[in-house]
Amino acid sequence: MRYLLVFLLLFSQLVAEDSKREITVGAGPYIQTQPYTGVDDLLLPSPVIFFDNGLFYVQWSRAGIYFLGEKKEDYAWGFSLTVQPRTYGYDSSDIEGMHTRENTFEGGLAFSAKSDKAYIEMMALSDILGRYDSWIFKTEAGYDFEYGKFSFYPSLILIYQTAQFTNYYYGVEADEATAQRASYSPAEGLQIGAQTYIKYPLTNELSALVNLRVDKLSNAATNSPLVDEDYIYSGLASLIYTFKY
Repeated sequence: MRYLLVFLLLFSQLVAEDSKREITVGAGPYIQTQPYTGVDDLLLPSPVIFFDNGLFYVQWSRAGIYFLGEKKEDYAWGFSLTVQPRTYGYDSSDIEGMHTRENTFEGGLAFSAKSDKAYIEMMALSDILGRYDSWIFKTEAGYDFEYGKFSFYPSLILIYQTAQFTNYYYGVEADEATAQRASYSPAEGLQIGAQTYIKYPLTNELSALVNLRVDKLSNAATNSPLVDEDYIYSGLASLIYTFKY
């Protein structure tokens, strides 16, 4: 309890020192294609939050807390503890004879750095809920620019997935194998992705935000007898409201 009170006092002091920080909130539909044969695409309502007060941050669906870093006018860097959802998997009713592969949450260490409009972020994330019970390593690099009233935030993403990850989401266990579906134990893999946010202001506070992303599955995933697509496509369309607090 003593440490919680110290934490709350520190947080309230940080907010009091700077009451002009921005927070963006919104919501919209999120869609994600499924690479598995016969499994329906995901369509989910998604909250959208962006804010960073130098202690906490939220970037759409990922949240974190800084514990080391520096912020200057022309550059910034920081280490943080972070957590995010993993919306992969399928239900046992989707693929006959297969066990359910569940969504999960991943958490771990993140490093981010930004200079002018270029940025890079690296993360080592573990499976918090013990679904695939291992790690992934993600690197993302991007650049922010504007064209007219449009703002673009394109980036390239590399995700190293351990054998435990690929086995959980793309493997076929011995008791799941059939005459038409051989057992399959993939090795580790590298998934490559590209995405962009596109923002267009409607008023001073209200904007339209779109996220478009494509991921090329690793060879370990595409060689699975469960998979009939090489790519995962995902996107978000939302209205967002930005205000100062």
